[in-house]
Amino acid sequence: MARRKLRVGVLFGGRSAEHEVSLVSAASVMSNLDRRKYEVVPIGIAKNGQWLVGARSLNLLKSGQTKIPPGLRAIVAPEPQERGLTPLTTAGSAQKLDVVFPVLHGTFGEDGTVQGLLELASIPYVGAGVLGSALGMDKIAQKLVFNSQGLPTPEFVYSTATDWQNNQAGFIRTCHKIGLPLFVKPANLGSSVGISKVHTWRELRPAVKYAFRYDRRVIVERGIVKALEIECSVLGNDKPRASVPGQIISSNEFYDYDAKYVDGKSEAVIPAPLPKVVVRKVMDLSVRAFKALDLAGMARVDFLVQPSGWHVYLNEVNTIPGFTSISMYPKLWQASGLPYPKLLDELVRLAIERGHARARLQTSYRPKQAWYRS
Repeated sequence: MARRKLRVGVLFGGRSAEHEVSLVSAASVMSNLDRRKYEVVPIGIAKNGQWLVGARSLNLLKSGQTKIPPGLRAIVAPEPQERGLTPLTTAGSAQKLDVVFPVLHGTFGEDGTVQGLLELASIPYVGAGVLGSALGMDKIAQKLVFNSQGLPTPEFVYSTATDWQNNQAGFIRTCHKIGLPLFVKPANLGSSVGISKVHTWRELRPAVKYAFRYDRRVIVERGIVKALEIECSVLGNDKPRASVPGQIISSNEFYDYDAKYVDGKSEAVIPAPLPKVVVRKVMDLSVRAFKALDLAGMARVDFLVQPSGWHVYLNEVNTIPGFTSISMYPKLWQASGLPYPKLLDELVRLAIERGHARARLQTSYRPKQAWYRS
């Protein structure tokens, strides 16, 4: 008998400033999933939060259309009995899913929210769980974990919007203790959205205000002078492994949104031109960071490396890295001997492995007495 194809729901779009990046990543993932093994189910989330399903969903979101045809409307219901998509109209039909591949960058997708929904629905999914996703998304929380584990990361301070409004001068004085240059970032966002590099103290206040447009918490980090931007991909569950590192040569002063996706002028050097001892350190720190944040499946770990002295600093971890044709995560695995389609196979396998491990856990307890009935 022919083996049944796995039904893989690819989830993309979302209510995030990285919506457009997600669409491009998802198109790449869906085109590289082996159709001999998988039945691919496209699942889009519009910018207004509406869910839509089917072959038309990606193009509808790319077109910017906000009116979703009723027949395409469906959601993942938070009930383990459903384990799939529930239509929102009589025109749709229910679909069981074997695994979900979230290609949602940023808030409401990479931060543990969608992962929590999939946990409730008992559907295996690619990538980190609720805790790992939340830590990986939150730049403040992950750096606090790095510090607690002795992992090197640039000095930083942070503030909530309320604290900033109540004591701007005090926070600026704290930033002065770090010194220039500085990077100001929203705590929960990716693709360099909302990020500013501060060269003079006059630039700090506008940069903080700009970051607060995207999040209620902002982090200010010490800029590492004359640093190489190095990235390393990690793959696995409880026994993760690291790819060869690569270097990003940004077309702009730092690797901002335009340099990543728009102008096409940034360069990737794979493998990175680093001494062997530094390569080993980057790979070791990547795995240690992955484990410290309780990640699973995949992550891209970003570093800043100073050639003078070869100091290595953990910058941040991305739990749903880009999967576009120019994205570093798949390119680094390609250079490490794992081509894109095989990488997707492994990610699906890891998702199912972790889903089975969760399913074996006991979720009920029978007390000696039925005290709760009285």
